[in-house]
Amino acid sequence: MAAPRMPPSRLSGIMVPAPIQDLEALRALTALFKEQRNRETAPRTIFQRVLDILKKSTHAVELACRDSSQVEHLASSLQLITECFRCLRNACIECSVNQNSIRNLDTIGVAVDLVLLFRELRVEQDSLLTAFRCGLQFLGNIASRNEDSQAIVWVHAFPELFMSCLNHPDKKIVAYCSMILFTSLNPERMKDLEENLNIAINVIEAHQKHPESEWPFLIIADHFLKSPELVEAMYSKLSDQERVTLLDIMIARLVGDEQLTKDDISIFLRHAELIANSFVDQCRNVLKLISEPHTEDKEALATIRLLDVLCEMTSHTELLGYLQVFPGLMERVIDVLRVIHVVGKDTTNIFSPSDSLKAEGDIEHMTEGFKSHLIRLIGNLCYKNKENQDKVNELDGIPLILDSSNIDDNNPCILDYDPQPANLISSWLKNFCLYIHRNLFILSADGHVGRSHSLTMMSSTTDFYIQLNKISKTKMVPCNGRLPSLPLKSCSLIPRSLSIKITTPATRKPSVICMLHLSPHCFINPVSQVLSSHLSSLAVLWP
Repeated sequence: MAAPRMPPSRLSGIMVPAPIQDLEALRALTALFKEQRNRETAPRTIFQRVLDILKKSTHAVELACRDSSQVEHLASSLQLITECFRCLRNACIECSVNQNSIRNLDTIGVAVDLVLLFRELRVEQDSLLTAFRCGLQFLGNIASRNEDSQAIVWVHAFPELFMSCLNHPDKKIVAYCSMILFTSLNPERMKDLEENLNIAINVIEAHQKHPESEWPFLIIADHFLKSPELVEAMYSKLSDQERVTLLDIMIARLVGDEQLTKDDISIFLRHAELIANSFVDQCRNVLKLISEPHTEDKEALATIRLLDVLCEMTSHTELLGYLQVFPGLMERVIDVLRVIHVVGKDTTNIFSPSDSLKAEGDIEHMTEGFKSHLIRLIGNLCYKNKENQDKVNELDGIPLILDSSNIDDNNPCILDYDPQPANLISSWLKNFCLYIHRNLFILSADGHVGRSHSLTMMSSTTDFYIQLNKISKTKMVPCNGRLPSLPLKSCSLIPRSLSIKITTPATRKPSVICMLHLSPHCFINPVSQVLSSHLSSLAVLWP
């Protein structure tokens, strides 16, 4: 039976029970606080009465924690606690006055202690789970856009509440706890996380387990990635799968629509040091997949993701310069490319070229695209960098990369740009050859590589192929040292590709796109005139 109620008083012109001592009264208040005008006119005495009910009901939970036989008597207390939290939660919505009034009553400390008691009960009751969730919702709402409340929440909740709730089996509790952490974090409190790395690791794990929840993702993207010190400190303690999760979010930030600010650039330069060092040290982990192709090796996957991050970093000119001079990076990339290329040719394994076509997006193994990403990284490191261009030459990288230009469905070298595709190997050649005439070379039919000392020497009549793409039709046209007989009017390079744009005299609009397809048995001899006249426009960064 409900406790007797005092005569009602008024709240913003609406009748409400004065003592607020029973469940019905609390529910009425919860409903009232859905309206902004009721929240703004609520007297502070209301919150004191709600707090009194909360404290009284807490005693029953404390008793149940000490004596498990008392758990079965918790039902009425849990109902009251749930409605207290709902009432306070609603009262805090976009109302700083109520947030301050409730905080000044020390309600935050009572709520945190009660939530921690819920974690100790270790019983499966829907009523307990609901009270648990509502308590976290209240803490999130009272901290929202209120720095004073955030500070008090942090004092009471860190680290125990986050340690208790981030790994909870209930995904809603994990989400609400993540909301509180996201709301309360600031640059100063990030230092506390550096001393309690398990909380940061739990956030990574929470995102891994619940990728549909936005709060763990936002914590990592908006807080963790802005602290290079934290990322460096926790990276070595993460499992390989957790590293993949962190690196995926880093990639999402690099390729997102939001431009990197100057502050972001300085931060990502710090990340670049960690990523490059890790790749140089660990890149050979991928080779273990040669002998164990069917294992889902998490260490190898983490290494592959490091390469993906490096590719995206080098697509930003502000980060590129640092990585171009990073000690040992170019050498290690070429070394790994050479090993997997040789192994892929000598025996049949996951690094062997595949000329079978799969459905778009159908990925059979984690290593698919690894080889082409190595070439992509080499090309970006060569971008307007004479030292790296020479380094590729000295390490015999030229024939290695050309020998990798066969059609290989495991390592697709076609990037889909609008309006036409561009060949990855061709793009690498642009970056490699820019401003370095001595590195221009030809590949004759017998596979012999010969370097030229000037552009005019690139006039061999070696046979090669030009792939013609016209709408949806594709055909291979053999060309004996000359362009196919088409009604040419002009010939120029399309940005970001080595394609030749051919226009007809009538329309002067592109009607055929010729994409040069390189292979170890042929090369682009007659395109030397285009190279000589457009060399300054050849270099690209592959996004």
